[in-house]
Amino acid sequence: MSRAPRPLILVSNDDGVLAPGLVALRAELVRVGETAILAPEHNWSAAGHTKTLHKPLRVSEVTLADGLPALAASGSPSDCVALALLGVLDRRPDVVVSGINLGANVGNDLTYSGTVAAAMEAVIWGVTAIAVSLDALQPEDLGVAARFAARLAQRVLEDTPPYPLLLNVNVPAVPEPQLRGVRITRLGQRIYRDALVKRLDPRGRPYYWIGGEPPSGRPEPGTDIGALAEGYISVTPVRLD
Repeated sequence: MSRAPRPLILVSNDDGVLAPGLVALRAELVRVGETAILAPEHNWSAAGHTKTLHKPLRVSEVTLADGLPALAASGSPSDCVALALLGVLDRRPDVVVSGINLGANVGNDLTYSGTVAAAMEAVIWGVTAIAVSLDALQPEDLGVAARFAARLAQRVLEDTPPYPLLLNVNVPAVPEPQLRGVRITRLGQRIYRDALVKRLDPRGRPYYWIGGEPPSGRPEPGTDIGALAEGYISVTPVRLD
């Protein structure tokens, strides 16, 4: 009697196929099931749920820093997941993990985040997905977030939810011994400090940058922002309802 295949986990992101978060995730997720990486060729941060309908998409093979193969697509994070679920992979993934994003994706960030958009695309096609972000802008210790993502993926595969879930995970940038635990949260309130910067090009024509200070948030109890502020991993179930 042939053995049933191990679960297939699709790994994607919005930072691009060469981002270190993909290698960190695969190193932990291989303990849970087979892995396949299909990620954008370049960075799509803050691209939101972009879908390419007006030009063809291309997929190519690349080799990552761990020496293992991956697939890179010319489209957005949500395009990558759609390509995988529509047949680029040999079989349909059982769960999708998107990340590890550098920088938290909390509160209103979800409307901008390509990391979350990739997970959302999976849910639209009926597959539970986990979006994973680290509350740091430099790739410090990605192992903490990767290990938690693997444990959560294992839990989802063992206890199949009645409908596809989108689980938005944010991990504090603290050493693992300093983590206080895990909290199930709701979305908090981001505070943006965007500012319009107007400049002139060499021909005297105006152009604009959207700049400003990094966003903050209200660390209210029960929210993703509050959990991060207190040193907890935040897991926020998200539904379009």
